[in-house]
Amino acid sequence: MTIIDHLFELRYRLGVAVTFVIIGAILGFIWFSSAPFGWPTLGDVLLGPYCALPVEQRLSPNGTCQLLQTEPFEIFMLRMKVGLSVGAILFSPVWLYQLWAFITPGLYAKERKFARTFVFFATILFVAGAVLAYYIVPEALSFMAGFGGEAFFTALTGGKYINFMLLLLVIFGVSFELPLILVMLNRAGVVTYEKLRQWWRGLVFALFVFAAIATPGQDPFSMLALSAALSLLFLLAALICRSHDRRKAKKLAAEGLTGVGLDEASEIDPLASKLDTTPSAPPKHDGIT
Repeated sequence: MTIIDHLFELRYRLGVAVTFVIIGAILGFIWFSSAPFGWPTLGDVLLGPYCALPVEQRLSPNGTCQLLQTEPFEIFMLRMKVGLSVGAILFSPVWLYQLWAFITPGLYAKERKFARTFVFFATILFVAGAVLAYYIVPEALSFMAGFGGEAFFTALTGGKYINFMLLLLVIFGVSFELPLILVMLNRAGVVTYEKLRQWWRGLVFALFVFAAIATPGQDPFSMLALSAALSLLFLLAALICRSHDRRKAKKLAAEGLTGVGLDEASEIDPLASKLDTTPSAPPKHDGIT
């Protein structure tokens, strides 16, 4: 394919992905206040952690759990933002497939198999991280709201609360992809289990530092939950890398390549062979010029 063909292919793949995300955004915008098939509305789902606070710590002007709207059209923009997020999540298999379909012509069959595996587990890990964040938010809010005692109650604005929720869900979801990237690097031969075993203390410490910086809240619950989950996933990733390295070592041993690295040069004499430089006798002529 020429460069122009690649650009046309990219435009087509992006168009399909954006179209489905927009369709999902429209569905999410409607779902925010409507309850299809008896499901709870998105507004109720997002308000769940806030409404889990004790009544004396949150705003309940009409006897119901509500957020504040301080700007005109604030709710409309929030519904748009939530709708886009829902569209990107609901139709993630579609745009991930479009991404994979664009790059797959340049991959080998083995690499295509790894790409499909990566997309599958990346989706599962992202959802798992978002679910963990959702159940951590009530504890985090309760901790932060409890500092004021009975002198304060938590009256959050819709914009700040929804942004906090979406940011926390995205951070947890993306963070759960780190161990998967580690496994893929091991498959590619960039990282080995021995290196992970030597660096595990520093890597676990780095995960705790990352969790402390990445979590948007100032509570210890979000940080500890994220760091503990990432540490367990790192342990699981290290065990997978260990199993892969052992299978790889057995395969090299069966082929008689034990101790030879993939990037190690073969045992070829780099010196040039010696040539016979002894001057030879001049050729004899038969007298004919």
